[in-house]
Amino acid sequence: MVAFLMTYRLKFRGCIGLLLVSLCAVGLIQPEPHPFENEIRAFEKADSASPPLKNPIVFTGSSSIRLWENVNDYFPGKPVLPRGFGGSQLTDVLYYADRAIVAYHPKQVVLYAGENDVAAGKTGQETYERFVALFEHVRQKLPTVSFAFIALKPSPSRRKFFPEMDVANRLIKDYLAKQKNTDFIDIRPVMLGKNGQPVGILFKADSLHMLPEGYNRWAGVVRPYLK
Repeated sequence: MVAFLMTYRLKFRGCIGLLLVSLCAVGLIQPEPHPFENEIRAFEKADSASPPLKNPIVFTGSSSIRLWENVNDYFPGKPVLPRGFGGSQLTDVLYYADRAIVAYHPKQVVLYAGENDVAAGKTGQETYERFVALFEHVRQKLPTVSFAFIALKPSPSRRKFFPEMDVANRLIKDYLAKQKNTDFIDIRPVMLGKNGQPVGILFKADSLHMLPEGYNRWAGVVRPYLK
C-alpha cells in the first residue's frame, strides 16, 4: 500500500509539472521573470528615448557600479555608459550580457562583479570560473573589445570573505594577464589604510557601499585605463 501511494504521488507530481509547462507554453501562466529584468528593460526604454553614443565605454556589474552617481563627471571626455544593475552576480551579468553589453558595441567594457558571488557562498575558484564564462562570452561576440576588470573591493562588512575574494582576484588577474587587450584594475591599495585595513570613511553606514570619497579614489585609479 505504501509503495502504491508513493508511486501515485510521483505520477501526480509529474502530471502537475507537465500541466504547468503546458500552461506556460500557451501563455496562461507567465513564468517568473529573471531578477533584474525590470532594470534591463529600463535601460532599453531609456535607449529608445535617447540613443546612447556609439562605441561607448560600458561600465557594468553590481551595485558598486549602479550606485556610482554621475559617473560620467568623473571621466570627462570619455563616452562612459553606466549599465550596472542591482546586487547582481557574475551569472546575472552573463545572463544579460547580450542586452547590457554586446548590444552597445562598446569600445571597452569595465566590469565590477563577483563580490556578491563570494558573499553568496561561492569560493574564489568558482567566482573566477564564472568570470571566465562571462569574459569568453563577451569576447566571442566582440572579439576585439577592450576588457577591464575592477578588483573585488575590501568592504568592511564582508571581512570574513576576504580570503576567498583574494583568491578570486589573483586568479582573474593571472588569467587576464594572458589575454589580449585586457586590464586588471586594482583599486584595493587606495582603499586600505597603513594598517592594511579598509578605510572606514570611504563607506556608507552599511560598510558595503561607497561614499563619494570612495568613488573619487576609484576614479583616480580607473582613469588611466580608459580608452
